Amino acid sequence: MQNRAALGIGYLCLGILIFSIQDAIIKSVSGDYALTQVVSIRCLVSAPILLVMVHFDGGLSSLIGREFWKLVARSALMLVAYTTYYMAFPALPLADAVALFFTVPLFAMALAAPILGESIGWRRITAVAVGFVGVMVMLRPGAGLFEPAALLSLFSSVTYALAMLMARKMGTETSAPVMAFYQNGVYLTGALMIAGFFGAIGVHEAGHPSIDFLIRGWSMPNTRDFLLIASCGVIAAVAMTLLTNAYRIAKASVVTSFEYTGMLWAPLWGYLFFGEIPHLTTLAGAGLIIAAGMFALSSPSARENKPA
Repeated sequence: MQNRAALGIGYLCLGILIFSIQDAIIKSVSGDYALTQVVSIRCLVSAPILLVMVHFDGGLSSLIGREFWKLVARSALMLVAYTTYYMAFPALPLADAVALFFTVPLFAMALAAPILGESIGWRRITAVAVGFVGVMVMLRPGAGLFEPAALLSLFSSVTYALAMLMARKMGTETSAPVMAFYQNGVYLTGALMIAGFFGAIGVHEAGHPSIDFLIRGWSMPNTRDFLLIASCGVIAAVAMTLLTNAYRIAKASVVTSFEYTGMLWAPLWGYLFFGEIPHLTTLAGAGLIIAAGMFALSSPSARENKPA
């Protein structure tokens, strides 16, 4: 398999853009519905789409193989990552929650060498550092940074980075649609188990919006909300495949810098859907993020086309 860095970067940027739309949708319903209900509806919609993708990519038989337990383990990491990520939404402004999550490249860069044996040049280290500075500029440290929900976003970034590195390690034998299908199945199973547990013990409120979003009881959504939540299924099926493919075909230490492009969309959706006015620091931080990405792309190793 060739290490097609430019294609991997393109997959990742497009996947991040698509997923950012889902972030705005989930934040918009986080005060009325349970996270487990939102995830369950999303997964049920995604399942047939992902089955079709698997069928045309390598056949349904590719769902059964020796990588089964690795796929389940990676999917469990993704379940933890996205559950904690979405739990932060009710308690933090969208841009803050997303900015904290985008410490992912720092964790991925730190773990890529010991886990994958990848070499990390000074250009990529510099790009990630500059990108992180851009995130901090956009976040404006001190403005709500110590809300406990911020730890959820940070923990999410660690587990997400580990899952993406696992995707890279498994990439030569397992296709992106198969990985995405397993993720979807584990998400659904996990959401139903969590909902069943808290339903059985009768606990549906804890006094903090993040925890309440997780343990809240299910309710019948109106038509508009149901369609919004269901659309997340289509978004997730496409975006999960794009992101997984990005880390399969390109070095994690190359594509991970472009995770920061998500910070270009969060302030935009925050303004359009929640009336959050971007500050000048948002524009300055976005400029740093773009500069960091372009600097990483200029690295000779990013343009290499050698076996992974």
